[in-house]
Amino acid sequence: MSLQRWRWIPNALTFLRMLLIVPFAGALLSQDYRYALVIFMVAAATDGFDGFLARHFNWRSRFGAIADPLADKALLLTAYLVLTLTGVFPVWLFGLVLGRDLLIVSGALAYHYGIGRFDMQPSIPGKINTFIQILVALAIIVLLADLPMQPWVLEVGILLVAISAIFSGLHYTLVWGMRAWRATRS
Repeated sequence: MSLQRWRWIPNALTFLRMLLIVPFAGALLSQDYRYALVIFMVAAATDGFDGFLARHFNWRSRFGAIADPLADKALLLTAYLVLTLTGVFPVWLFGLVLGRDLLIVSGALAYHYGIGRFDMQPSIPGKINTFIQILVALAIIVLLADLPMQPWVLEVGILLVAISAIFSGLHYTLVWGMRAWRATRS
């Protein structure tokens, strides 16, 4: 029996993660933080497992390469949006997080249509930013669920997310701006 017949599993897990966004947002909106935490952990587990399967068995697909990071980003943006709507995060922080992502996407589209095809790989500052955003969202949900967490994580988390979003956004702009400049000069 060939393992190739199971290559759909990573994409199914990514799809499941997309489906979890709605109950996750609902749990956050209704302030059922423990349920939101469980959903967040299930989503994280599916992300780790689908990545492991895709790498270990070489079950990579074009759909997975696009859908997996989109599912992750959608879950994270949902967390920041709902935590902003419920007054946990300041509006400017959500604007900064969303603005950074829109800047990167619009820059990638401008490069693609104005200069040519490219394969955008996450940068180290971008990966650090994502890690910080995940860690802060998780810590805040743990705090709101009345589980052991220091109250200062809210203020420090907001500061860390803001700094990393600005730094990684500027980094992407600089790196891809230089690539675009070099490509148009040659």
